[in-house]
Formats: sequence, structure tokens, C-alpha cells
Amino acid sequence: MARKHDDSAQFDLFVPYISDLPLRDQRETMERPFFSLAKRKRLKSIEYTSPAGSVYVNISANPQYGMATIWDADILIWAASTLNSMKASGVNDLPRRLAFQPYDVLKTIRRDTGGYQYEQLRHSLARLQSTTIRTNIRPKGRRRERQFNWIEEWTDTADETSGRSLGMTLTLSSWIYEGILMDGGLLAIDPAYFGITGGRERWLYRVARKHAGGAGAEGFPISLPTLFEKSGAEGTYRRFKFEMQAIANRNDLPGFALQLEFGSGEPFLRMTRRSEAELCPGERPTPPQPARPLSETIIERIRHDFPGWDIYTLQAEFDAWIAAEPKRAPNDYTKAFYGFARRRHAQAHA
Repeated sequence: MARKHDDSAQFDLFVPYISDLPLRDQRETMERPFFSLAKRKRLKSIEYTSPAGSVYVNISANPQYGMATIWDADILIWAASTLNSMKASGVNDLPRRLAFQPYDVLKTIRRDTGGYQYEQLRHSLARLQSTTIRTNIRPKGRRRERQFNWIEEWTDTADETSGRSLGMTLTLSSWIYEGILMDGGLLAIDPAYFGITGGRERWLYRVARKHAGGAGAEGFPISLPTLFEKSGAEGTYRRFKFEMQAIANRNDLPGFALQLEFGSGEPFLRMTRRSEAELCPGERPTPPQPARPLSETIIERIRHDFPGWDIYTLQAEFDAWIAAEPKRAPNDYTKAFYGFARRRHAQAHA
């Protein structure tokens, strides 16, 4: 029988409730119409073809769950950020299957953590798993398409008596997993993104981050008809144009300034990155952290004392928290990490 350890004195460490993951989004999903921009259930398919006819994206909804929304995509941002942090901390074999506590994901994507939000998380996972994507975006120099779902499967283990979640898992599709790991596949995003309430504004931020993030002082101009086609939004172009004018007038996207430009034809929307002094910390690149290998002893100990956790996901979160504030660097990394794991386990089962 394994011996219990009393580590209350030597492994005590304060752990914040919010995981300070440096946030990353998958570049290829940020511009084209991969998600519904409406909160209501969408069943109408998205069929997009680029003006040159070389790229297409087709999205099909499941009749029971509807199409995955741009709010559901927050879970993919969490997954991309987690894997990126694990890679930065020296993990070599990055998993497609991630184990997590609902509380942690909800806090990372800046949502409340009550029963309603937990149920909405389950609905989001169902839509991500059931939405079908068919595209030829990635292959270069070959006629090839891929068909996939955002996640292959997800699980939720609950206590039989209380119904409280004991932990969840999701398995990313190979397409999104490969996109996360590819060189240049991720872009840093502002944590304020999660506070954007409108679907069109969320999508527009992602377009601006991809195209205007490195475009310099001149920014990135795009015609409204082209922008409309790229959005996949339901409704008429006239309504879309009216809404873009209202968004440009508010000009409150985090990190990017918007300006409508009028000429003889349809207007253009110019997106320009705000000055460096105005940028939020989440938009600035985070330097990679050195790898900190764990001994087999501490790995076995944590797995025994705190069963059900993905130890390398925990370590990635711990390293990200340390990196966010230099004074948090512990004198004894192993002891501090054990304290982190114990606190996270206690939070999940409180």
C-alpha cells in the first residue's frame, strides 16, 4: 500500500484561480468563415470560395446541435494556448488529447463558473465535435482536400451522487493539431478578445490580428464586399455594410483602429494596429521559457496523490504562471510544482 505524504508545510504555495496562459489563436482559422457568428442555432451551411477560386471552405452543421460558433472557438484558443505553453516549457510529445477541469477552461476564457456556464461548455464541445469542415487550405502544390470535425471526441466524468464534474477531456482533430504545431501557426491575441460580445466584432478582431498585426503604419485595407464573403455571415450585404459602419464608428476593437474609406465604388475598411504604447500585454510576444524536466519520482508522486490530471498540462500552466511575474520564481521548482498541483486538485474537488 502506497504511503501518504504530509506536505502541508513544505509544499505550500499560493495558486491563482485564473490560469495566466499566454493566449494564442490558430492563424488559418482567423480570416475565413469557419464559424457561425450568431448565438442562435445555425443550420445553414457556409460555402466560401476565394475570389481566385483556389481556396474553399465548406462548413456543415449537425441538425441536432447546430454549427460551431465563434464563441465555441474559445475552447480551441484555450487548447492552442495550452499546447503552445507546453511546447515552450520543453514538452516534446504534445498530446492531441487534453485532460482538464471545466473550471480552468472557463476561467481562462474569462467566463463565469456556475452550473449554467458548465452546461454551455458541454454544448460547445458537442458543436465542435459535430460540425463538419471540408477545405483545401493547407496543401501546397497539390489538389487535396481535408474533411474533419474540430474535435474528434470529448468526455465528461461526473460524480454519481452530486453530478459534479470530476474532469473532462477533448481530442483535437489532426487538422487543427497540425496547424497549432506548424511553424508560424499561432498568433498572440489580447485577453480582451474574450470580452468582445458581438460575433461580427469577434471575427473582425481575428481578421485584423492576422492581416494588420504586421502591416505597419499603413494598416490593411479590404473592401466591404470581400469582407462580407469572408465572414460567412447570414443576411444581406446591405445589412452587413450597415453593421460594419457602426463597428467602425465605435472603433473599440482591442489593439486595432478601424476606418471606413469611401471612393467611387464600395467602401474599404482599413485596419491599423494601434501604437505600441496602447497595446495590451497579451499582444506582445512572450519569450519561450526554458524546459524544466521532472523527475520520475515527482511524476509518480503527483499521479498517485492527484489522480486523473494530465501532469504536463499542469506543468505548462505552472510555468506560464511563473513566467507572468518574475518574482514568483520558486527556490525549489519541484516542491513548488507539487504545491501547485495540490492546490489545483483541491480547487477542483472543493
